[in-house]
Amino acid sequence: MSIFRSLFFTAALVGLIVGSVVTLVQYVGTTPLILAAEVYEVSEPVVETHSHDAAAATDGHSHDHGEAWAPADGWQRNGATLVANILTAIGFALVLNGLMQVVGQGTGKGADWRSGLVWGLCGFVTVMLAPSFGLHPELPGTPAAELLDRQVWWIGTALATAAGLGLLFLVRKPWAAALAILLIALPHLIGAPLPPHGETALAPAELSHRFITVATLTSLVFWALLGTLSGYFSRRFAA
Repeated sequence: MSIFRSLFFTAALVGLIVGSVVTLVQYVGTTPLILAAEVYEVSEPVVETHSHDAAAATDGHSHDHGEAWAPADGWQRNGATLVANILTAIGFALVLNGLMQVVGQGTGKGADWRSGLVWGLCGFVTVMLAPSFGLHPELPGTPAAELLDRQVWWIGTALATAAGLGLLFLVRKPWAAALAILLIALPHLIGAPLPPHGETALAPAELSHRFITVATLTSLVFWALLGTLSGYFSRRFAA
């Protein structure tokens, strides 16, 4: 029971720290870019539609009362971002710490901040870097394929990359390396779902490129900090 208690306590502590830090990084990095892109999205003219369930629009303002609630700009949006980041960090910390515990018991090597950093970088490659070769971070108003198609490809890419990295680091045999390369490359050989032909992004290309760079670096900070702190606190609590 103490192992599970330590696992959950470590994940909660790491999630709280990482979620708070990444929220600050986003506040000065990605958030201003998203707000700038939303200006282009809002300024788009309202297209008249004859669908029976479409909301009537007057002066560019929708009157659809069934629209989902969204936090207002300011403290509501920042607060919602903070809560979402903390919960996301806790969830990933649980997975990361659980894998570190299982692999550590199998190899007889305890976790520390160095091994935690390696795990975190593997998480970054799995969750962010590999999928971004096909589906890069997108600003509001960016054309995209159907959501379900993107989700299926993203999940498949993450699973294939995780399996490939596991074979490379844990098995370390020629056949495992060959299979790992095949697994990592397979989703990209299949190809990510493409957005509808002819649609263009609303925000300028340079804004989109900057967002991709900043979002990728933010994710790197997230995973590096998540892994390092997970390894550090796991070793500290175990002692």
